Amino acid sequence: MKSYIEGSGGAYTEIRRLIQLRYAVHEMEDLSLPRSTNPLSGLLTSRFQGRGIDFSEVRVYQPGDDVRTIDWRVTARTRTPHTKLFQEEKERPVLVLVDQSHSMFFGSKLAFKSVLAAGAGALIARTTLDRGDRVGGIVFSDSQHREVRPRRSKHSVLRLLHEIDDFNHRLNREHDQQSISYLADAMSRVRRVAKHGSAVFVVSDFRNFDHQARVHLRQLSQHNDIVGVMISDSLEQQLPAPDVYTITNGATKTKINTAKGEYREQYAGAYETFVNEISNEFARIKCPLLQLHTHNPLVQSLPAEFAKLAARS
Repeated sequence: MKSYIEGSGGAYTEIRRLIQLRYAVHEMEDLSLPRSTNPLSGLLTSRFQGRGIDFSEVRVYQPGDDVRTIDWRVTARTRTPHTKLFQEEKERPVLVLVDQSHSMFFGSKLAFKSVLAAGAGALIARTTLDRGDRVGGIVFSDSQHREVRPRRSKHSVLRLLHEIDDFNHRLNREHDQQSISYLADAMSRVRRVAKHGSAVFVVSDFRNFDHQARVHLRQLSQHNDIVGVMISDSLEQQLPAPDVYTITNGATKTKINTAKGEYREQYAGAYETFVNEISNEFARIKCPLLQLHTHNPLVQSLPAEFAKLAARS
């Protein structure tokens, strides 16, 4: 197994591991999709009609050409029918939002949610660059965000990875001026910098997905393609085996008893309701929502999610 898979876990990121994920891009194609198919190709194809079409040239009209593309000015001047030719613009801006808030600083299996989100963001960014698109992103926490403008360069991706790593290593430290709606703040920033027709990946646990964030997401989806990447841990889905456990938030400790079946059902039901709310919101704007779990290796689970989407389309 490659080192970028072995080193994808833990409580904190390693910049070396994030950079090594560039080697996983080709392996992802082998895992679940045909070798000729880029894992993100379908998700990065805009659903907006007419976007990405650039004027190429004018030539004499030929039988079979679309009459709607006739250049009437040239036709009138030359007295010979001429038509405009267009070519599709292949590159498009891609923005990757990576959540490094304190709700992400948790994990019970292979990795913390924050580490898995960092890896997913790195893998998406590198795949985007290899596809020939411009890539940038916004890394955000409870109190701040940092932006990398979309560019078609390795330097841009490397800067994004360093920002992710920096935010990750700030987790579990004291911080001031926390924003109540930090996810909404990040999406608001994306709305200001994203050009129409961009692809936007939101990598988060969506624990701060409040009303303001939903409004920004809906408005952002009107002119851009959104892909949600939801990060979760198995302990969020259901309580551990029946027993008495001591838990801490880093400052205080308390005990919980997971033996009661009623509590276990309520806990699992609350998580299911939460996931359904997020899924329904993405279904409402007709955008896909991928789900990644900390107990599954990233390089296997991410292409598997792509394959599920391809099967449904």
